[in-house]
Amino acid sequence: MLNRLLLIFCLNILLAMPIAFSQQFYKKNHSSRKWVRQQFKKLSDDEKIAQLMVIRAHSNLGGDHVKQVTELIQKYNVGALCFFQGGPSKQANLTNYYQSIAKTPLMICIDGEWGLGMRLDSITSFPRQLMIGATNDPSLVEEFGRAVGKQCKRLGIQMNYAPVVDVNNNPDNPVINDRSFGEDKYKVAAFGVAYMKGMQAENVMACAKHFPGHGDVSVDSHLDLPVINKTRAQLDSLELYPFKKMIKAGVGSVMMAHLYIPSIDTTANLATSLSTKAVNGLLRKEMGFKGISVTDGLEMKGISKFFPDGEAAAQALIAGNDMLCLPSDIQGTIDKVKLAIKDHRLSWNRINKSVKKVLLAKYNLGLNNLLPIDTNQIVSDINKETTAIETKIATNAITLLRNNTKGLLPLNKSKKIAYVAIGINQENTITTRLKNDLNCDTYFFSTEKRKDSSKETIEPQAGKKQLDSIGNIETAKQLIDAISQKGYDVIVVGVHNYSRRPANNFGINQASIYLMNQLQQQTNSVSLFFGNPYAIKFACNAPNLIACYEDDMIIQNVSADIIEGKLVAKGTLPVTVCENQFNNF
Repeated sequence: MLNRLLLIFCLNILLAMPIAFSQQFYKKNHSSRKWVRQQFKKLSDDEKIAQLMVIRAHSNLGGDHVKQVTELIQKYNVGALCFFQGGPSKQANLTNYYQSIAKTPLMICIDGEWGLGMRLDSITSFPRQLMIGATNDPSLVEEFGRAVGKQCKRLGIQMNYAPVVDVNNNPDNPVINDRSFGEDKYKVAAFGVAYMKGMQAENVMACAKHFPGHGDVSVDSHLDLPVINKTRAQLDSLELYPFKKMIKAGVGSVMMAHLYIPSIDTTANLATSLSTKAVNGLLRKEMGFKGISVTDGLEMKGISKFFPDGEAAAQALIAGNDMLCLPSDIQGTIDKVKLAIKDHRLSWNRINKSVKKVLLAKYNLGLNNLLPIDTNQIVSDINKETTAIETKIATNAITLLRNNTKGLLPLNKSKKIAYVAIGINQENTITTRLKNDLNCDTYFFSTEKRKDSSKETIEPQAGKKQLDSIGNIETAKQLIDAISQKGYDVIVVGVHNYSRRPANNFGINQASIYLMNQLQQQTNSVSLFFGNPYAIKFACNAPNLIACYEDDMIIQNVSADIIEGKLVAKGTLPVTVCENQFNNF
């Protein structure tokens, strides 16, 4: 209780802090006005429209893709690139090249919610936002945001499409889920502000998404148009709350979601991203947002099935957006926008205002004095803080949900211990740690064969204290019998390598669910979930239970430290996963 009161106190202080960045990217002085005027005068009408476009770029798709991006830059003078998969050195070299051929400096964007490791090889990923939401320290979130900002700056990125400030109050959400800080609107708001302030302190523009709130959906907007049947009062009290706080704190941009919300706009099949009532009405007039509003990807099925080719982009500008993310047809978009102007549904004055706003942001992001990216040691530079910050997050996030068996934890060598690794078929960091520290026997239960063994067996392999089984109900029963015969004092069940997404039970098969439930009933047991904590719904009756959130070497090492008593679990579960929620929550 004291810990929770302290958290609430810290969150209130953070949200009450004076606005520090509200004008950061839109500051006007003699130099910025002059630069914007100079750049604007160079633009043709078609180029003004193209300056509002963000086109897709990769650094792993080869020469044909580079040629295509090059042609779009040279032919249309597009305003921005959004990089996706690839490698840091290749992206740096491509960015240098693309900037060198651009008539107007390009705003370089990325969708890096948990850092550049989300998109690029060779880069260690930070934990997803749901794990960060399990911490109780906003200053740690700001430190994380600053580290992500440093990564972006090092790679010549000016805008990161983060943080997600959707309140994930639907555990079956197929598209947000563990990308959210959780289901508590106050924590989502406070942590979103902290992430933003850290990143924008490095002069990298943050983007609050997905307005007006994508947390309570059961349909993926990449595939179809989700419908949210909530009243405006309900939206005001929950979904809109974090966006209000982000706007007040000075977030540089907001991303519009592809959602159909009748309480905002009843026009059939009109997504909020294309709705004048949602963008100009709700976001700008009611909530007072003056920064850049950018659409979610216009190639997504949530709108492309209703507004093909350039129609969606034209409608997005009519609605009041400033930037068009991933339009599928550049020339078609230009033609549709010009047609809308001819039909008086849009005006050049409206286009010019957005162009000047984007140019002003470019100036304040340093694009008026563009320097080539130094590619020397770029991978090590980007990875410089990842291990230290992930360790801090893990130390503060891993959550002891239930500890009902007196004297079970911490584990020590006086106890005969078995570790049942569900979902993997070979050693990992925690199995090695427990074997070395506690003389623990390890059993693997996976639907895949071991890479070093073609024989499927539950008998000890020669020279190893390990037993293998293949994941079906019959071998699960055999494994339970084999473990029972050994007379262990403690069974540690580790659930690994499962899907982040809730579909198909997170990819956890029925035999694995049967095994974990039987083991936790049979003897002294502690269950650890290395992944999305919503999967803990399969172990709601576990007597001793730990949420570990992610499944890499750092998280496994910190988890081992906790069950061995070297560290104390400090985290708080940020979502509801069981009806009989835990002592910790």
